[in-house]
Amino acid sequence: MTFTAQQIADFLKGEIVGNPAVEVDNFAKIEEGKPRTIAFLSNPKYTHYIYETKADIVLVNHDFIPEKAISATLIKVPDAYAALASLLDMVNSITPPKTGIEEMSFVSPTATLGDNVYVGAFAYIGEKVQVGNNVKIHPQTYIGEHVKIGNNVILYAGVKIYHGCEIGDNCILHSGAVIGADGFGFSKQEGTYHKIQQMGNVVLENDVEVGANTTIDRAVMGSTIIRRGVKLDNLIQVAHNCEIGENTVMAAQVGIAGSAKIGESCVFGGQVGIGGHITIGSRTQIGAQSGIISNTPEDSELMGSPAYPIKNYFKSSIIIPKLPDLYRQINALEREINELKKQLSQG
Repeated sequence: MTFTAQQIADFLKGEIVGNPAVEVDNFAKIEEGKPRTIAFLSNPKYTHYIYETKADIVLVNHDFIPEKAISATLIKVPDAYAALASLLDMVNSITPPKTGIEEMSFVSPTATLGDNVYVGAFAYIGEKVQVGNNVKIHPQTYIGEHVKIGNNVILYAGVKIYHGCEIGDNCILHSGAVIGADGFGFSKQEGTYHKIQQMGNVVLENDVEVGANTTIDRAVMGSTIIRRGVKLDNLIQVAHNCEIGENTVMAAQVGIAGSAKIGESCVFGGQVGIGGHITIGSRTQIGAQSGIISNTPEDSELMGSPAYPIKNYFKSSIIIPKLPDLYRQINALEREINELKKQLSQG
């Protein structure tokens, strides 16, 4: 579908600098811009590309001031990245959604499906499942008995939701996500590990997104809870009885041990490890590959393994490469001191 710069500016309530009649029909990164594409600039590191991009339209922030001539038409908006997201949402909404139940899928007679539901081939919907309106269940998805799914949910191919779990409105679960597998619970008796039955479930509140191959384990008792607005990247492990607070985001390969409690609006970098039975305060930011082994207060900024305040971490990281030289200097000083002591004792 083709849009003019004027149509895009009207939709975004932006200001045009350049040709309002120029047309685009695709998106591109600013460094890979081609004719008839629209790109965006929000990260200052990419500013130099705007002077050489072949994209016909570029979204920029209101405060952007060019230092030399730009061939592209600019659309100035308060936040270029947010404007791009709105534009992508608008284009995506134009695509006709799939509906209906495809052949070779199974829907239990006791399940209830809302309006405008799509069920792809080889999907399985178990007994007494409740599915809301406008839900998209892609091929090879498994939904166990007594699962509840809200409205406007997307389950991509290969998602597995075990029995009794609850998925709120507007959630997105990407391929390979597993919701409600047994938590890692065992009791050691006479040298042998015996399984502790996991009798709880998983609850995803509204507006949660779960990345591909991410796993969220069911609780021993009660619920593992992912609060409203949480965004989980691919390949994340959330263990049994954890709770993740509203609007927290986590990058890939984060691992959270059992019964950890994560506050609201936290940000975790990739490969962060959280110990079991600890509490992470709201608005905590944790750098990639950090390990957390104790409770943290609100508004913490941490890095390292075990983690400590990020400012101290960066100071330490400057010193670490110098340690071999410092070690040699200390040894030399030690020898000099010992020699001085020897001379003093002889004098």
